[in-house]
Amino acid sequence: MEEPRIRLGSDDVWLELARTDGDSWQVTADWCSSLTADFTADLSAAEVVDFAARMLSHLRAPGSGRFSAAVTPGRNNPLTLKAEPVGDGFAFFVRLTPNGDDDVCHLQMEIDPIATLELREAFSALHAVLVV
Repeated sequence: MEEPRIRLGSDDVWLELARTDGDSWQVTADWCSSLTADFTADLSAAEVVDFAARMLSHLRAPGSGRFSAAVTPGRNNPLTLKAEPVGDGFAFFVRLTPNGDDDVCHLQMEIDPIATLELREAFSALHAVLVV
């Protein structure tokens, strides 16, 4: 069985959060093959379920404005998404912090707008596979 994952973006600019084993998740990002990040993050399934649920809550709200969601509430948060409404979707500003460590470089990048329906489907699929 394939591990739970979500991938946002296009062929040129993308972000992926994928469970590799148990409470180990891989955070991978690529910006035009010029700037990349690939690191392991210790996240519980409950943290990722909560993140997906919060994203869905914002995406289902009528007339959703800008919003932000972090995978974990603590300082060790490896991923934060800031969403900006654009047309019928959202553009994302991504902040990655490898290992949640203040002593490393943070990666910040922008993902072009993604249709709200596509985002709902992606986060719903992630949420569903984790709560079963």
